[in-house]
Order: sequence, then structure tokens, then C-alpha cells
Amino acid sequence: MGFLSTFFELLGFGIGLPFGLLIGFFLFVYSKPKDVKDPVVRPFHELDTDAVLDILPDIPLWVKCPDYERVDWLNKFLSDMWPYLDKAICAMIRSTTQPIFAEYIGKYMIDAVEFEQLTLGTLPPTIHGLKVYETNEKDLVMEPAIRWAGNPNIVLVLQLLSLKVRIQLVDLQIFMAPRVALKPLVPTFPCFANIVVSLMERPHVDFGLKILGGDVMSIPGLYRIVQDMIKKQIASLYLWPQTLDIPVLDSSTVIIKKPVGILHVKVVRAKKLLKADILGTSDPYVKLNLTGEKLPAKKTTIKKKNLNPEWNENFKLVVKDPESQALQLQVFDWDKVGGHDRLGMQLVPLKALTARETKEFTLDLLKHTNISDSQDKKRRGQIMLELTYVPFREDSIKFSGPLVGNGGNESGSDRSSSDNVSLSGAGLLSVLVQGAEDVEGNHHTNPYALVLFRGERKKTKMIKRTRDPRWGEEFQFMLDQPPLHELIRIEVMSKRSSFSFRSKESLGHVEIKLDDVVNNGRINQKYHLIDSKNGVIHIVIRWSTV
Repeated sequence: MGFLSTFFELLGFGIGLPFGLLIGFFLFVYSKPKDVKDPVVRPFHELDTDAVLDILPDIPLWVKCPDYERVDWLNKFLSDMWPYLDKAICAMIRSTTQPIFAEYIGKYMIDAVEFEQLTLGTLPPTIHGLKVYETNEKDLVMEPAIRWAGNPNIVLVLQLLSLKVRIQLVDLQIFMAPRVALKPLVPTFPCFANIVVSLMERPHVDFGLKILGGDVMSIPGLYRIVQDMIKKQIASLYLWPQTLDIPVLDSSTVIIKKPVGILHVKVVRAKKLLKADILGTSDPYVKLNLTGEKLPAKKTTIKKKNLNPEWNENFKLVVKDPESQALQLQVFDWDKVGGHDRLGMQLVPLKALTARETKEFTLDLLKHTNISDSQDKKRRGQIMLELTYVPFREDSIKFSGPLVGNGGNESGSDRSSSDNVSLSGAGLLSVLVQGAEDVEGNHHTNPYALVLFRGERKKTKMIKRTRDPRWGEEFQFMLDQPPLHELIRIEVMSKRSSFSFRSKESLGHVEIKLDDVVNNGRINQKYHLIDSKNGVIHIVIRWSTV
């Protein structure tokens, strides 16, 4: 029976196979094709609840959320740039993981770890919407909604003694919504120094993992364990407020030094100065400034016909780098007609000073600062001065001390800078005029800003033909006491570039009370301009105490 059943099975297979192929051929040739129906397209509002729920995850965010922008142009850019981005990102991954792999060589019987294949595939990520935030800081903040269903080919080889273990990552899917900040914005191309990335929520990560050719993610329970482990690890590293900082520019090229203290200078006297006038006298005065600064130099009064003048005048200079800056002193002979002759000069490095200690100097005046030049041995006299460097307090964000010290200005009427009582309330008021929006003149719109405080008048550059000027200019005021119960006035003006009887025009102004600045240390706000229809100005004010 066994032989007969096997014989009939072979016979039936031999006859049935050709017969079936023959019938299928005739059905394929002589049957009439059915008409292909177009898919049913229905408006969104006509779909029932189940249909909406099925397609809801695939609807881009710019459709569901009005604050997200549609960025098809950016997806086209990514698509065209992806082959080059793939190589750049893979090179970055190799350089980053190489020291990490090196730590495991020699441990756990691992002889070598390297990438056999590393490519992110041909499918770029897609941005389903982009939200941009407007801030008052020097940064640009945006939140893209990124989806990436890629086809990467990543093969990692582990050499375990004489056994090679290949681990392959396949079918990678990532859905995430990071916050990307470009900061700080700087006047050096590409105009931002760092890219700061943080995740606002846990990302969705899905992938397949093959080891020795088998998909280990199909093992029951392992998939969920690996998913939870990856999400926790990513969240601990990059979930807000944790960040990933990617430097773009060298910090040395974009560093913006802020004031760190005040140098109090008392120009006491000079003696045995050179005779510059025909009558055998000179009319000396002293100019002083800090190296590395573009601010105008400060000047003493002029002492007529005096080779041994006494000034006893006090000045305050803003210090940004006490390790590299120096005080430059220049003694000139004043002339009523023509240029003023320089009688001598000298430099005092600030690193020679001890913080909050007054130091007296008696300096020989030189023709120039090239000390190695022995051609000029002429004696040019001496200058005596007192210097006190007072750094800002680390806790100067808020004013908590009593109001001590008398008011004054930066002229020679200031009292001695070495007096500790008068230093306790001193500080620096910094006013940063960032820019303005929607300013418009009746006859012309070439805006510039004026900062008016305590009789001083400081001016930004003029920007022609714009309603949204960006100045980014900072002005500083040295004060002997906190400016409580005081106002600072900022005006936006327009000036015609050519001659006209209506050459200047006001575009609006604002008056800011400084009490909040003293109490909080800093304000950063936009103010609506008075006497302007829609004008807004962005001001940052800081108060730093010594």
C-alpha cells in the first residue's frame, strides 16, 4: 500500500501541475481586466471619528497647530543635502565613539571594536512643522517636529578573542520634538556661536537589532526593556533642562567681555616736565585711558605755565580684563593753535594691582613705550598717581547695602577714590540699546537712539531707511551711588541724510525708572514708545556694584 500511494501521488502531481498551468494561462489571456477605481477622496470634516483617529498621527503639525510653520523648503533642502550630511554626521560619530570604544578594549575579553559599515541611508528626516520663539535675549529659539523613518546600515564588529560578533542596526524610526537654540548671536559669520539642543519630551525610538544574523528584538519582553532603557538614557542626557552644546565658533573669536570692575585713578602731580614753550614753560594736562578700549580718553585740567603741576583729580575707568589691560598715561603741552605736543607717557599694567588696595606710583615719563630703544635718553620728568582697582561683587545682582557716599561726576571735583566709604555705593550702569520696531517718521525714517542721563547725552549710529533698526550698542555710566528714584530717557530720532530745513524728527521716546534695575540688578524689556503709533524699543539695563 505504501508503494501504491506514493506512485499515485507522483502521478497526480505530474498531471495536475501542467494542467493547472494550462488553465491559468488561458484565464490570464482571455479574461477581461476589471476597471481600476479611483480612491475615494472625502473632505476632512466628513470623516467619522474612527477615520480621523486613523490618520491623525500622519497629519503634519502645521495643520493641527497654527503656531507651527510649514517648512517644505527646509525639507527640500535636507533632501538635497542629505548625502553630504550623511557623510559629515557619520564622520562625527566615528570620531566621538572612538575614545569610548578604546575604553572597552582589554575588558570583557574584547580585543577590538569598530564600525564595519556606517551610513544613515538614503532617506532624510522630515520636519512636519517648525515653531519659532521670540525672546529678548541674544539668541534664536525654535522647535522643529522631526520624524525619521530611515534605512541606515550600521554594522558594529566586536572581536571577542577569536570570535567576531556583528551587531547590525536596521529599520530605525525616530519621532522627536527638540528645542534648538542658536546662541549667543554675534557679529561673526555664521552669526551664532553655539547650537544648544534639548528635548522637550521623551522621543519615540524604534529599531531592529540583529546579532549574528538574528533579530534579537523579536525575543519576547526584550523589545520593551530595550526601549525603556534607551528612553531613560536619552532623557537623562538631553531632556530639558539638560542640553547638548555644539560649538560652532571658537570662543576666543566671539567672546564679548563684560565689565568686571572699576579702576579709580587719582592723578596727583607731575614734576620736572619738559619745557615746550618758547618762554621756557609748558601748559601740561594728562590724558588717561585703558588699553583695548575705544572709548574717549579722560583728561585733567590744564595747568598754565607750570613744569611742576598739581592736579589731585579723580577718575573712574571701566575694567574688562585686569590681567591684560594697562592704564595708559600721556602728558601733553596745550597749545592754543596747532596740535598739542606730547611731553611723555607711561603704562601701568593692572595685574600689578591688588584688589581693593590703594597703591601709589611715581613713574618716569618716557618718549614712547619701547623701553629697549636707547636713542632718547632725555629726562622727561615724573608723574605721581594713586590707583585702586575695585572688582564688582559677585552678589551685585541685587542692591542690598545702604546708600553711602556723596553724589558727583567724573570730573576733577570727585573725592579721593581710595576712600573705602565712598566706594561702598559706587557702581556701573550699563544701557544696551538693542533695537526698535515699527518706528516711522512723517518725512524720513533714518533712526538713531539718544540716551540721556544725568546731563550726559550718548548716541547710537544712524541706520538709513528702515523701520526696524538694530543697533546693539552699549553705553556705560560711572556712578558713586545707586540711581534710586531716577529716570533714564531714551529717544528715537530720525535725521535726513541730505540738507533740509526739517533735518531732525522725533520718532518717539521712553522714560525708564531705575529702581527696578537697582533692586533686581538687570531688566530686559521692550517698551512702547511715547508719541509713536506702533513703535517699540528693546532696552537692557544692568547695575553692577563694587
